[in-house]
Amino acid sequence: MTQFKTLDDADVTGKRVLLRVDLNVPIKDGQVGDRTRIERILPTIREIADKGGRVILLAHFGRPKGQPNPEMSLEPLAPILSEMLGMPVGFADDCVGPVAAGIVAALKDGNVVLLENTRFYAGEEKNDEDFVSQLASLGDVFINDAFSAAHRAHASTEGLARHLPSYAGRTMQAELEALEKGLGDPERPVVAVVGGAKVSTKIDLLSNLVTRVDALVIGGGMANTFLAAQGIDVGKSLCEHDLADTARSILDAAKTAGCEIVLPVDAVVAREFKAGAANETVAVDAVPADTMILDAGPKTVELVSGWLDRAKTLVWNGPLGAFEIEPFDAATMDAARHAAKRTQAGDLVSVAGGGDTVAALNQAGVADDFTYVSTAGGAFLEWMEGKPLPGVEVLKA
Repeated sequence: MTQFKTLDDADVTGKRVLLRVDLNVPIKDGQVGDRTRIERILPTIREIADKGGRVILLAHFGRPKGQPNPEMSLEPLAPILSEMLGMPVGFADDCVGPVAAGIVAALKDGNVVLLENTRFYAGEEKNDEDFVSQLASLGDVFINDAFSAAHRAHASTEGLARHLPSYAGRTMQAELEALEKGLGDPERPVVAVVGGAKVSTKIDLLSNLVTRVDALVIGGGMANTFLAAQGIDVGKSLCEHDLADTARSILDAAKTAGCEIVLPVDAVVAREFKAGAANETVAVDAVPADTMILDAGPKTVELVSGWLDRAKTLVWNGPLGAFEIEPFDAATMDAARHAAKRTQAGDLVSVAGGGDTVAALNQAGVADDFTYVSTAGGAFLEWMEGKPLPGVEVLKA
C-alpha cells in the first residue's frame, strides 16, 4: 500500500487550511441536480472545522478558460454548502489578491469560506508558480479532497502540495484505499467489466487491464468491435470496423497474460433505437443484417454472473448495453444487482466508476451496495489505465 499522509497526520487547530474539493456539480436555476460530490466532502470540512481549523475551500467550476465568467461563479454553491453542513459558509468573490486575503484574515477557528472559481485565472491550469504562490500565501496547510481532479497537474491540485504541508482528505483517502483494493493489491480472482460505446476511447484501459485481471468482460458497443474483429457479422450495430487489428492485438495480449476475455454469446437486437422498440434475442453469430445489437442477452448475463460468483474483486467501468432506454437496460441491471448481492454477502470487493456506470448503478438501485463507487470520471479512468495521477503522486510520503 502506497503511503500518503491523511488528516490523521495533520495538525489543523488554529491553522488556515486550504481544502481542495470538487464542486463541479450540475446546477440549473440555482438547484443542484446531483449532490453526491458535495455530500462526499462534508465529513472532511466538518472534521477540520471541529478541530478548530479555518477552512478555505478551493474548487473549479466548468471551463471558463482562465477568464472570470459570472455564469461559472461558485457563489450559488455557498448557501447550498451552508445548508448541507448546517453551518455558515462565507464566500469570497476572488480566490487570490486583496479580497481573498482580507476575508481569510478575518476567519476565526472553525469558520468556513468558499473562494471563487480557481479557473478564473489562467495560472490554475498552467500550474503557474506565481499563481501557486499567491494561493499558498492564504494557507498554512493544504488538504486535497478532490480525487476527481487529481489527474490534472493544476495549481490547486499539484502546485500547492509542493508549497505547503500536504495531506489527503477523507474522500481522497477513501478513494485511494478503495482503488488499492480494486487493482493495487486485490484479492484474486479479479474480474473487470468494461462497457461503453467505443473501443477507441478505452484502448489504454483494455491494454492495462488484460495484464492485471483474471477475466475481462467486454460489453456495450465495444463488444461489437471485438465480435466483428473475429469475423462475426454484427449487422447495423455500432461498431468500429477500423479497429479490428487493435481488438485482435488486445485479444492476443490477453491470451499471453492468461486473462480470459468474456464477450457476449447472445444479444438483444432491434431495427430502431428507441424505447420499447420491437426486439428479439439471437445468438451473436445470427444477428439479422438489418438490425443492431442494443443489449447483451440472458445467456451472456448468466456467463457474466458465473464470473462474478468466482470473483473476489470486481472493477467496473461502463454499461453492458444501451441502458438509458428500456428494455435494453436488462443486462446491465441484472449484472449490477448480482454484483451488489455478492458484495452485500461479503463475498466480493466491488469498485465502480465513470459517469455512465454511476448512472447505471443508481438506475439499478444498487449504488450504495457496492464497496466503492467513484464519482471521478477522467481520474478513475486514468487510474484504471495504470497512469500516475499528479495530484496523488505529490501527496505520497
